[in-house]
Amino acid sequence: MRSVQLTTSLSQLTKFGLVNAYLVRENDGLTLVDTAMNAAGELIDEARRLGAPIRRIALTHGHGDHVGSLDQLCERLGREGVSVLMPAIDQRILDGEHDAFPGRKRGSWPKLATRPDVLLEPGQRVGSLEVIPAPGHTPGQVAYLDTREGSLIAGDAFTTFGRLEVPSHATLRFPFAAMATWDRRQALRSAIALRALEPALLAVGHGRALSAPAAAMDAAIRRAQPGA
Repeated sequence: MRSVQLTTSLSQLTKFGLVNAYLVRENDGLTLVDTAMNAAGELIDEARRLGAPIRRIALTHGHGDHVGSLDQLCERLGREGVSVLMPAIDQRILDGEHDAFPGRKRGSWPKLATRPDVLLEPGQRVGSLEVIPAPGHTPGQVAYLDTREGSLIAGDAFTTFGRLEVPSHATLRFPFAAMATWDRRQALRSAIALRALEPALLAVGHGRALSAPAAAMDAAIRRAQPGA
């Protein structure tokens, strides 16, 4: 697993060169955002290297490449002192309520033994992170805005393989996020809403993080517009 220190508070961890998780430093320890797949030991090792315990595991959405290590992490860390936070809508889908939301649910939705301690709704806080609605890729996807420094952890609301893109349309370099997107029009609307936050840094589920991402976000949104 490759580790990159993005800011004083944020580390990006990349599994298989493809899937990202993030460790966010807080006063009481670390918040892990997403878990990648088959990465529990490596994530725990990275937290140890940073010298702080994992206190919270916050998920952006319910797809397997983002929650795939959750059960293993909870088994190894234990649940005492570690909170698991999942977007409320995506938890309903993981619980089998596929018919509650129109449209085909794309991507993998694994069976998880772990039950969340907190079902997230927009506007809640996870330590220093504000929960921002970002539906489209999944019905309940959220992003996390660090209120201290303006970093935005956007899940699969954008990807950055090759160049920044909205997963409302497939690209040759990285078509998989678009293939797994539930509602492409909603994905574009969420991208526009996230751009309006004026993030200082954009961290995504797949690809590198971008500093000062405004121009790249604008260009990605233009390319994603119908008829572009």
